[in-house]
Amino acid sequence: MAKVEHPLQALNNYLPTGSFEPVVQLINHYKVHLTVTKARKSVLGDYRHAFLGANHKISVNGNLNQYEFLITLLHELAHLLCYEQYKNKVEAHGKEWKTIYGQLLAQFIQLQLFPADIQKALKKTVLNPAATANGETSLLLVLRKYDTVKKEGTAFIAHIAEGTLFESLKGRIFKRGKKRRIRIECVEVSTGHVYSFSALTEVTIL
Repeated sequence: MAKVEHPLQALNNYLPTGSFEPVVQLINHYKVHLTVTKARKSVLGDYRHAFLGANHKISVNGNLNQYEFLITLLHELAHLLCYEQYKNKVEAHGKEWKTIYGQLLAQFIQLQLFPADIQKALKKTVLNPAATANGETSLLLVLRKYDTVKKEGTAFIAHIAEGTLFESLKGRIFKRGKKRRIRIECVEVSTGHVYSFSALTEVTIL
């Protein structure tokens, strides 16, 4: 995956107003080599600890909106802080990481950097952070509202009404069903088979 190196001042283009200084302080203090990458489907960010004299390395997808970019960066910085304190003696997304990430998020929430709806969702995340972005469905649904590039004619399954017909990316036609915990049951029109979809699945409304 091609990567782009950015001088620290260029981070202003990726971060919410008011977050640049505290972010740079953390990056400089822990000697982080920060890289902005092109979009990756599997991850939003990545962390690799310092090794054999090399700096800590963090990468964040450059296609994220400014709020998601900051939250992803804080997620990875929490891994760094956890490593600094515990090395490899704890689970990657165990209680130690959750505590550190929650504290880091709380610090930035206090700076009043986020819109009210994101701030409300983040306060729930602080209490029990998820290991991956997909585990933060309610937060991601709020964050997606702030994406600068939106696909015309598409919507998240969570945002369409029950009974609505939609077409999946593979061209199959479904009817939106009921939500079951964090996933949504949908019926394929041609077969009557029921499938479980992530609330964050993008579809075309018919």
